[in-house]
Amino acid sequence: MDKTNNVKPSLVNRFLNSIERLGNALPDPAMIFLMAMLLIWVLSALFANTQFDAIDPRTGAPIVIHNLLSGDALAGFLASLVKTFTTFAPLGVVLVAMLGVGVAEHSGFINTGLKLMLKRTPKFLLTPSIILIAIVSHTATDAGYVLVIPLAGVIFYAMGRHPLAGIAAAFAGVSGGFGANFIPSGIDPLLQSFTQSAARIIDPEIVVNPLNNWFFASASSLFIVLLGWYITDKIIEPRLANTKVDGDTNELPSFDEATPKEKKGFVIAASVMLAGVALLAYTSSLPNSPLRSPSGSLTEFTAPLMQSIVPLIFLLFWIPGAVYGFVTGTFTSSKDMIDAMSKSMSSMAYYIVMAFFCALFIAAFSSSNLGALMAIEGAEVLKALALPSTVTIVGIIFLTAFVNLFVGSSSAKWALLGPIFVPMLMQLGISPDLSQAAYRVGDSSSNIITPLMPYFPLVVVYCQKYVKDTGIGTLIALMLPFSIAFLIGWTCFLLAYWAIGAPLGLQASYTY
Repeated sequence: MDKTNNVKPSLVNRFLNSIERLGNALPDPAMIFLMAMLLIWVLSALFANTQFDAIDPRTGAPIVIHNLLSGDALAGFLASLVKTFTTFAPLGVVLVAMLGVGVAEHSGFINTGLKLMLKRTPKFLLTPSIILIAIVSHTATDAGYVLVIPLAGVIFYAMGRHPLAGIAAAFAGVSGGFGANFIPSGIDPLLQSFTQSAARIIDPEIVVNPLNNWFFASASSLFIVLLGWYITDKIIEPRLANTKVDGDTNELPSFDEATPKEKKGFVIAASVMLAGVALLAYTSSLPNSPLRSPSGSLTEFTAPLMQSIVPLIFLLFWIPGAVYGFVTGTFTSSKDMIDAMSKSMSSMAYYIVMAFFCALFIAAFSSSNLGALMAIEGAEVLKALALPSTVTIVGIIFLTAFVNLFVGSSSAKWALLGPIFVPMLMQLGISPDLSQAAYRVGDSSSNIITPLMPYFPLVVVYCQKYVKDTGIGTLIALMLPFSIAFLIGWTCFLLAYWAIGAPLGLQASYTY
């Protein structure tokens, strides 16, 4: 209840307030992992002496739960704790990728590239171009939120269109289309590493390709651009026709031109990046390329190229970023470059803490055999229900979208849900690749309607520069058409992609 004017909040605002209260009541994700690990310990002790009929696919014998509270187990836990953390695959993936992206971001290379792309966009293609650039900006982590979204409002306003429509379109691309991208980025091997850890609960020898979702994500980019284009121009902008821009014209943000030095630096750095990509493509194309697997394939996980995705991401951003920095003067010494890498690592401090507890949780979940038991029994229940596989996949997508309203971090959610979803669906013959793709669809679709998303308040502030009374409810109402369309449309797109044989790299079925 508003104590100032005694006006009862609308139904939408009451619902959003409830979501916000519930989300804020949840413990921090790091503590959730710690509590989950302790729960696994207790459950393992309770069920250690219970005989189960479920057959462990790894041994062919009835599954046995290992007591993690026994003296030997606790001693082993302490002895292997450091190794469990340091060998946690997602940790190295994120840190190495972010070292390279951090140089490109803090030197200004990425920001200049985004500004040049937005500035040269034809008016007719403004909306799809902004959504596309917003999708590509995922590669630079936060660049989309701090650069693309506010610039989209500036450009729309400068071209006589409603700035809130531009902000909504960019927000839809950056956050709603988070699971789509033409460019392989740190999110691909990051999710893959969680997926592989979860899959090994059932199949210890399984190897998941780090680019297992890349072709689907690339195809999804075009779909999201077209869908977002239609929603922006046909639904959002007409709805804003009567919304007056009442921000102070003297304080409205302006579109800063890239300086000649920045343009020169970008051309040189981009040329270096393209030369690197060309060299990689040429080297890979050779029949006897050292980047090929023993069978001659480039896409098998055994191929050095696939195992080098993260180092390649590091190099293809670190080298051009350094070149741009020294050409423009952003970097004047090697220390400046090291400082940029240090800044990118400082932003990862929370992730490292979360990864510590996550690594312990996943290790406990796997070694206790509770994960395998849940997967086998859950699969048996689903088999008994005789639901079509498509219904199961749709259920995973919608469940993920709902959980995303309360737990914002993509990696944290997949670390929690992956060990349950992936092994269970493997028992139904659904591959880890397809499970991960379904998760990405559900996770992305509801990003733009949850106030608990860390950047949501920032987008509200961007809107308030143009329309002063913009609030959380206003932005939710603005983004809801995107969220619904992405959730339903993208789900159908995934099912269609699966139905035609999941071409180009997304393995759909799993045989155990």
